[in-house]
Amino acid sequence: MSKLLRLGLVAAGLAACGLLATGCGLHPASQFAPDVTGKKIKAGSLDGATLSVTSKNFTEQILLGKITVLALKAAGADVIDKTNVQGSINSRKAIERGEADMGWEYTGTAWITYMGESKPIPDPRKQYQAVKDRDLARNHIEWLSYATFNNTYAMAVTGPNAKKYGLKSLSDMKKVPPAKRSFCLETEFYSRVDGFSGMLKSYGIPKPPASQVHKLDTGVVYDATAKGTCLFGEVFDTDGRIPALHLTTLADDRHFFPIYNPALTIRESVIKKYPQIATIEKQIASRLSTQVMRTLNAKVDVEGQEPVLVARDWLRSEGLVE
Repeated sequence: MSKLLRLGLVAAGLAACGLLATGCGLHPASQFAPDVTGKKIKAGSLDGATLSVTSKNFTEQILLGKITVLALKAAGADVIDKTNVQGSINSRKAIERGEADMGWEYTGTAWITYMGESKPIPDPRKQYQAVKDRDLARNHIEWLSYATFNNTYAMAVTGPNAKKYGLKSLSDMKKVPPAKRSFCLETEFYSRVDGFSGMLKSYGIPKPPASQVHKLDTGVVYDATAKGTCLFGEVFDTDGRIPALHLTTLADDRHFFPIYNPALTIRESVIKKYPQIATIEKQIASRLSTQVMRTLNAKVDVEGQEPVLVARDWLRSEGLVE
């Protein structure tokens, strides 16, 4: 699961884990949508509207897509479920071409990948506003309210190792003797200039020898780190396997990694026709914290639950649908 393109989930992940491997978060998103009603959603009716929702093909994106599908359905819309699209680019292009009306996107992904910028904006609000303004002006794509959780890259360690070496931030990696600095990384993160090499340069850490760098599929990194295959494991901060495997993440104290706040992106013509979608989305985004997403992701990746049922149960627990 590369953070900007997430293409690591496409070929290697599928081959290594199989579509149904819960540890890889690659559940095929069925188009089954349980019955829900939206008496508690504070928005105008979408009766008569036909809307389509897309998402990328990793757990968190599928969950966000299913939450949106069910919320729109509860508000009265006929919803075409186009979630679980292979790769960020394909999901994005579906919206640009009008093949899908909306889908959740991350500010850092749009800024770096779609807009070609090399330097992220460290302030979340300013980063969001910059992406929002440019996407609307250039592509007629509107960004609705963003959620506060940040699904950014992170380095994880086990609790015992954090205590042993006094690890709280990425700067603390220098405390570890060079011969002990081993890393479990996905292949794309290793090769990106804004990934492994950029992180090491930012924190003044020499590149370790190849024998101390383990390039693995995304779904394997978490378990390998927990089992001690390596000291540091590259993870995504909202992944439910972090608490499930008792891992702890190190603070990016030099703010090297971009911010990845998610928001529902929607074609301008669609939001103008159905402005009540913004009201629905805001009620969802305002409830999505890092802890909430870790919990929801874990229900799929750790417990093996079906994403659409996790989405429904969460909407019900928040009093948004019945």
